[in-house]
Parts: sequence; structure tokens; C-alpha cells
Amino acid sequence: MSAFDKNEISQKMNKTIASFKKDLGTLRTGRANPAMLDLIRVDVYGQKMPINQLATVTVPEPRSISIQVWDKNNVKLVDSEIQKSNLGVNPQVDGQIIRIHIPQLTEERRKELTKVLKNLGEKGKVSIRNIRRECNDNIKKLLKEKKISEDESKNHESEVQKSTDENISLIEKILVEKEKEILTL
Repeated sequence: MSAFDKNEISQKMNKTIASFKKDLGTLRTGRANPAMLDLIRVDVYGQKMPINQLATVTVPEPRSISIQVWDKNNVKLVDSEIQKSNLGVNPQVDGQIIRIHIPQLTEERRKELTKVLKNLGEKGKVSIRNIRRECNDNIKKLLKEKKISEDESKNHESEVQKSTDENISLIEKILVEKEKEILTL
């Protein structure tokens, strides 16, 4: 970054928020969500592939997932990877279709999930703060090289701080909503 670019900062922060939302989607909250399977990789055709590249994943009911595996040779592989995952679900195989019933969450599991949720939130906030630090270091460097004035430096730093505050409060808001979803199912 040779000059201050507000769009670049906002793009980086938006990517962090998107990544945070994607991480939240992988949490099992008692409701069926195809994103729960995103982290599971199946060893087929000589490489590890996500389930959504081997099958059609649908949610026919709020608490069940249906996986229509395209190649019947892969059904057992997909089934065993789901069982090995830490989702805590027991898939049922019916021909080329694998059905997963999402059990109701226990109180203990809900508390574990809120801890995981808070850790994900903290990771997101740290990423946002790292972007802020990186930008502020760049602004100081530009000031030192006399490419921007003292006033410009202060304005840029306040813009970066404003963007940081907005994104951290967005993460907080998303966390509160997700926590409410986990605790009220």
C-alpha cells in the first residue's frame, strides 16, 4: 500500500466479516444448515473434496439434511467422514441418499457452543484490529516519508478507527443474534 486507500481497508474488513459469518455457519445449532458440512472433506478420486462437490445437499425439514450422493461408490466414504466429524450426528444411508437428523441440543452442548461462538467472535475482532494496526503503521510510514501531512494522517487514522469500530460492533451484533438462536432452540 503506497498511499492511503479507504476502499482497500473496507474490502479487507468485509472479507474478515464474511469469513466470520462462514465460520458461524459451520456451528451445529440444532437447526439443519448445509454449511455444517463445509469443513468435512472426503478422500475420493485421489484428493480430499468437500461434500457439496460430491452430492446435492438439501434441507427438506428444519431439523434434517438430505445428501444425494452422485456416485454410489462414494456413499460409504461420505457416510464415514460425517460419522468421524465432530458434528455429533448419526447419518442414515438409504441407497444413494444419506439422511442426517439434527438432534435437539442439550443444555451442556449449548453452553459449549456459546464458548466456541465467543472464541470465533474474538478471532474476528482480532483480525479487524490487525487490519487497523497495519493501516495505522502505513499511515505513519507515509507521514514519515512526507507523502501526507500531519492533518491528513490524523484524518486517515480517525477514518480507520471509525471503520474498525463499525465492524467490531457488527461482529458483536451477529454474536448476540447467534447466541440467542443457540440458547432459544
